[in-house]
Amino acid sequence: MNISTVNSNDIKVRPIDNMLKYNGRYGEYGGAYIPDVLAVPLQKLSEAFDYFSRDPEFRAEFSNILRDYAGRPSPLYFAQKLSKHIGSTLYLKREDLNHTGSHKINNTLGQALIAKRMGAKEIVAETGAGQHGVATATAAALMGIPCKIFMGAVDARRQALNVKRIQLLGAEVITTTRGTATLKDAVDEALNYYISHPDVFYLLGSQVGPDPYPRMVGFFQSVIGQEARAQILMKEGRLPDAVIAAVGGGSNAIGLFSGFLEDHEVKIYGAEGGGDALPGKTAATLTFGKPMIFQGTYSYCLTNDEGQPVESHSVAAGLDYPGVSPQHAFLKDSKRAQYFAVTDKEAIEAFHLLSQLEGIIPAIESSHAVALAIRLLRNQNLLAIVNLSGRGDKDVDRDF
Repeated sequence: MNISTVNSNDIKVRPIDNMLKYNGRYGEYGGAYIPDVLAVPLQKLSEAFDYFSRDPEFRAEFSNILRDYAGRPSPLYFAQKLSKHIGSTLYLKREDLNHTGSHKINNTLGQALIAKRMGAKEIVAETGAGQHGVATATAAALMGIPCKIFMGAVDARRQALNVKRIQLLGAEVITTTRGTATLKDAVDEALNYYISHPDVFYLLGSQVGPDPYPRMVGFFQSVIGQEARAQILMKEGRLPDAVIAAVGGGSNAIGLFSGFLEDHEVKIYGAEGGGDALPGKTAATLTFGKPMIFQGTYSYCLTNDEGQPVESHSVAAGLDYPGVSPQHAFLKDSKRAQYFAVTDKEAIEAFHLLSQLEGIIPAIESSHAVALAIRLLRNQNLLAIVNLSGRGDKDVDRDF
């Protein structure tokens, strides 16, 4: 690429077409492990996604709505004071500046466009930190489609602001007290509703679940990496030494990573919700988990000694999930990416540090990525991009 010809105003949505070749598999991971009642709806969804993702009219509409409604491209910001503090050059991909305040809007707008074209009468979704719930309710309101958002009761309490935002947007919030009353349980409830109502459109928020969801979410979020790659070339004249993002289910991370997967000189690092960084007190699935079938896909999952899924623990609701994207599982095993557990304490320290040094209040999920950058890049004189996946309004009332 000739960097002199790259203009941020000309950055278009260029999702990675070769992601479609995986056909639901990333190495041995992925696939669709579903009850028979979902076979036909998911086949129809897969066919619709395959068609629309290649349709120039659809792609143009998606590009336009991201630009004019969501506010893309999001800036790539040189964090000068944080860079000086760390001893490396650090850029922040400002997904927190998107409409609704996170990367989630990229995927929800894309899926909602498909839902509208498929004639969906209702959209349902799950949410943990509430950002996906807000983004889904926003997209559903824009498309004029009724919406239900499933949320764990614990998450609903610690993310009360987002619950109010979802309701203000006209969506119904349905809470569950089952299990740990967090993201895993919200996914279970949403899936159960989908199984009982297979005619609705299930708008899954992360890069998990049965095919075609990992492919579809990765496709819509790849705009992050494509923009970031063009922007860093424009600003620095070269690719970064590393890219870093927080990993719960994995959508914001794969969004950034997708722009650099073929650039093997660029190191890829994922920051998992480490909790106390001990088995049984963590959400670091790729660090402590094992491969198994979980919620419709084959990937890593936190398990007990009997191989059954267990509760996850993280200060970040959006990372508090025992499963993970099958593509991240593949990237881990193939050693293209490395994943690290970041403790609650590290993330909270990074939350305060970025707020005070740069005047940017990050989501506690994004703070995990900032914390990992501090750990890995200190006094290394390296160039790196951190995905600031969301803003921290929802976390300012937390007792950190």
